[in-house]
Amino acid sequence: METGNGKRVHPDQERERAVLVGVETPGSSSDVPLGDSLEELRGLAATAGARVIGVFSQSSGRVHSATLVGSGKVEEIRAFTEEQRPDLVIFDNDLTPAQQRNLETAFNLRVVDRTQLILDIFAQRAQSREGKLQVELAQLQYLLPRLTRLWSHLSRLAGGIGTRGPGETQLEVDRRRIRERIGRLKRRLEGVAKTRRLQRKERESIPYPTVALVGYTNSGKSTLMNRLTRAGALVEDKLFATLDPRTRALRLPNGEQVMLVDTVGFINKIPHTLMDAFKATLEEIHQADLLLCVMDPTSPVAERQLAIVESVLDDIDAAETPRLVVPNKIDVAESLPVYPQNGREGLCPISARTGAGIDRLLETIGGLLDRGKQTIRLTLPQSETVIIPFLRARGRVLAEEYNGGDVHITALVTAKVSGQLRKLAAAARH
Repeated sequence: METGNGKRVHPDQERERAVLVGVETPGSSSDVPLGDSLEELRGLAATAGARVIGVFSQSSGRVHSATLVGSGKVEEIRAFTEEQRPDLVIFDNDLTPAQQRNLETAFNLRVVDRTQLILDIFAQRAQSREGKLQVELAQLQYLLPRLTRLWSHLSRLAGGIGTRGPGETQLEVDRRRIRERIGRLKRRLEGVAKTRRLQRKERESIPYPTVALVGYTNSGKSTLMNRLTRAGALVEDKLFATLDPRTRALRLPNGEQVMLVDTVGFINKIPHTLMDAFKATLEEIHQADLLLCVMDPTSPVAERQLAIVESVLDDIDAAETPRLVVPNKIDVAESLPVYPQNGREGLCPISARTGAGIDRLLETIGGLLDRGKQTIRLTLPQSETVIIPFLRARGRVLAEEYNGGDVHITALVTAKVSGQLRKLAAAARH
């Protein structure tokens, strides 16, 4: 990039310089070791546009309520920031408003926690109207209890007398406005949810099975979507490269058409505010007939990432949905780990980039979706213009025999299609 005087500026000079801090405390619920979690935080920081210049970690025997980290570690970080002059400090943990305020005072710098960082990434990358509404709602819910910290500059500008009243008044005004905005966003998102339910009903009236891609962020779901459907989804080597779900038609080798849904990637310590805000989007996963759990076997914590994905599926009541584990990137993976089944439908290794294993994956999807289908036999006049086209479009015709003016059809269909065929046949007889 060039400045106004014609000099070129290195891209790193434009990026915010960040210090990362991770704390392991008693009772930490994370499935990922502190070192791996901090490495993931480095990836999140890079995705948000920051350049990491220092990393600090602490395994503490107790929780320090005022600053999360101990006083010695606070001094160590403060000395580093005074020397290196970063733009902000990013904590891998969630911070209370008081902890954030105390740490900003200690470092005289902006302090951001993991949730705030993820929200910032989502705000940058949300493209659809729904995605933007969801992110704004999550950001406001995060901001509301932290307004006092944002108004703390008033007490530093003056001695307190003459500043407390207006400050408190404005603070209450801001709180009321944010609560009102949250209420409006929830109503608008409820409208979006109703629209999604109507769209889902329309899809169910033309009952193509739905297959949802789920997995840890940056596991290759969008690359697989592009490989299978030529969807043109954005593919980047970044966390949360795509947020907005997309649905495309996919024809299986057995002739059956399914709807393939790409969804937002999961992550360790996913913010609850985001889970709540993206409820309508996550319902697409809950309603799917089959889940493809795409995973990256090249990750040193691949098994933990898969466990996190399954934990999130359990949180959104999708744990009972049949799921096929799809290890991706086998073109660069040295080996494939062996996982216990635990209710999964097996493994189907692939490379979404090269296409290796894709044919077997499509055949496996077809076989899994065939479970629970019914074989039906119908005899219809060849002149039937409704039932025969419907059957060919919604089921899989196994055999057709023509005898005089009739056609004898044997087909494999879902229970839902079977019921619709019975209604069509009854209507045709009247």
